[in-house]
Amino acid sequence: MNGTESAGFVLAIDHDRLFKELLTTFFVEFLELFFPKLAESLKRDSIEFLTQEHFVNVLEGDEYHADIVLKAVFKDSDTFFLIHVEHQSTAPATFPRRFFRYYSAIFEKHGLPVYPIVIYSHDAPKKAQPNVYRVDFPGGEVLRFKYRVVQLNRLSWRRFVDSQNPMGSALMAKMKIAERDRPRVKVECLRLMVTLKLDRARMRLIASFVDSYLNLNEAEDRLFQQSLAKAKLLPKQREEVVEIVTSWERKGMEIGRMEGRNQGRSEGRTEGALDAWRLALLDVLVSRFGTLENSVSDRVRSLGSIDDLRALTHRALSATSLRELDL
Repeated sequence: MNGTESAGFVLAIDHDRLFKELLTTFFVEFLELFFPKLAESLKRDSIEFLTQEHFVNVLEGDEYHADIVLKAVFKDSDTFFLIHVEHQSTAPATFPRRFFRYYSAIFEKHGLPVYPIVIYSHDAPKKAQPNVYRVDFPGGEVLRFKYRVVQLNRLSWRRFVDSQNPMGSALMAKMKIAERDRPRVKVECLRLMVTLKLDRARMRLIASFVDSYLNLNEAEDRLFQQSLAKAKLLPKQREEVVEIVTSWERKGMEIGRMEGRNQGRSEGRTEGALDAWRLALLDVLVSRFGTLENSVSDRVRSLGSIDDLRALTHRALSATSLRELDL
């Protein structure tokens, strides 16, 4: 698979696996976000994901495994149709022809109408990718195959920040983002995710997707932590966010050990994390108990253990008084 270079370090990403997991888990939500008329027209309880969609090109000697093919039924006519979604982390010029071949193979195998969709997740080029494959002769056009395109790097994340859709909370991480907005977008992805009342498995899936594609450098991470501490969240939502960020920190520390970061870099990152946890704890305390006395604020700022700060933050979410926290 192609690797993606983040602002902090080089991280190998299995693009197809991440997108396939996300799409199969939130397929209806994907349609609602980008193809609402199609989502409205199908019977949701009729959706069936087809497995082992494997095709061999005898003439050219290659093989093809379809990313996602599902069968569904139209509400009005009770007739079956297929939806084929192909994910592309690159944008080769030959793709329209290949996609037509995939479409033909799927149609030939099942004999059902096929709704073809490609989702592009590449960072560059930014130019619009084609949505048609044509065959022309001097006497005119003899073939026009049209398909639907979702090209993430041409979509502004701001359009989806209030979408109330789990696919929006995840895919914002791969949309058009100015460098200065990267920390804010990661905060907004988290904020949107925890307001959707998803189960923990689905939240972990989105969180893993977001962290894979919005991996922040140290300066960005400090801004992210500061913005997160100021985010307006309910106590339960903040608790969920703390758990997610904690899992990201563990993952980051493990990657740091694997990459053998030097001691100075590790110390800088640790101090940044301490500052972020202090801000997070102070924010929770203010939201729960109102304006804090200087002695309490000074006590929090003197804490030098991430584990202690994390534990206090968790306890503060349910504590009834500052006395319970020994502050």
